[in-house]
Amino acid sequence: MRIGSILENQQIEKRIAITPEIVKKYTSLGFKINLSENYGSHLGIKDDEYVKMGASLYKDDKEILNSSDIILQLGMLSEEKSSLLKEKQILIGVLDPYNNREKLEKLTKKKINIFSLELLPRITRAQSMDILSSQANLAGYKAVVESFANFEKAIPMMMTAAGTIPAAKVLVVGAGVAGLQAIATAKRMGAIVFATDVRMASKEQVESLGGKFLTVEGSENLETEGGYAKETSEDFKKKQEELLSETLKKIDIVICTALIPGKKAPVIIKDDMINNMQSGSIIYDLAAIQGGNTAFTEVDKIVEKNGVKIMGESNILNNLPMSASNLYAKNVFNFVDNLLDKENKKINIKLEDEIIEKTLIK
Repeated sequence: MRIGSILENQQIEKRIAITPEIVKKYTSLGFKINLSENYGSHLGIKDDEYVKMGASLYKDDKEILNSSDIILQLGMLSEEKSSLLKEKQILIGVLDPYNNREKLEKLTKKKINIFSLELLPRITRAQSMDILSSQANLAGYKAVVESFANFEKAIPMMMTAAGTIPAAKVLVVGAGVAGLQAIATAKRMGAIVFATDVRMASKEQVESLGGKFLTVEGSENLETEGGYAKETSEDFKKKQEELLSETLKKIDIVICTALIPGKKAPVIIKDDMINNMQSGSIIYDLAAIQGGNTAFTEVDKIVEKNGVKIMGESNILNNLPMSASNLYAKNVFNFVDNLLDKENKKINIKLEDEIIEKTLIK
């Protein structure tokens, strides 16, 4: 069986789905690996490293797509590349089924088996494949580093002969995987950290990392069975706004991570709240690509309002693509390993397996 992967559109995606170390793992399972030439050269990985591990490199992407049983990618293939796929091939990636519905329907009509990994169920057995957690973890870390780099004051408290510099105050909005990593990173760098989330289950996690949890009355009812945040009621939104308005007056840096799968990001920080913030404050909005958690977020721009800088990138993971690729490649390998019937050396799409059933696009 052959596994293939071609380079993503480098303008929007620098991560890769297969690293040299993972090639070795696939070949030990009996797979042959086909990759584009210069597949990892933009990350400093030479073609020789792939060849040493047993991969074959091709100049022509068409040859890879035509000859592979399984195609591993990050995002959705272009229309031109998608048209080359054939019946019974398997496509695995982070394919954004909410926004790519029509493209994916075309492929399913061609009887191509498509697995979108952001649909993985949050069960113990799927943890080693959980691309949302591995990538969000890095995003939370990097958002703190980027916002601190743009903040024009020191982060930790410093006591000097000339006087004391107070510690920066950080607010993390949304205490999921990205938010918890943001809390941990900000705390390690000496900031005083506050956090808010609609799920009361987050309180203990936030406090275990040294953050102060801001409680909004009614939070306990706002978690789905899958562990995601639900959309909030109007009454809750009003209470949350009052709490945030007061808190933001003394906050230096805000990290926004609040997302609802498949929907526009909730606007949590309104324009009047930003007007009350101290000049020189920073808001880093990880929800930018889904509309943003602030009233003024723009993708890939730094917007300044009333002296407050609002930052939001379309793909923050492009700023640490090597680490992100290493984790993603391992997640995908574990997913493929779960698909493989090792006794018969073939892929077995068993729909009674919850991991397979939930991620298969039907």
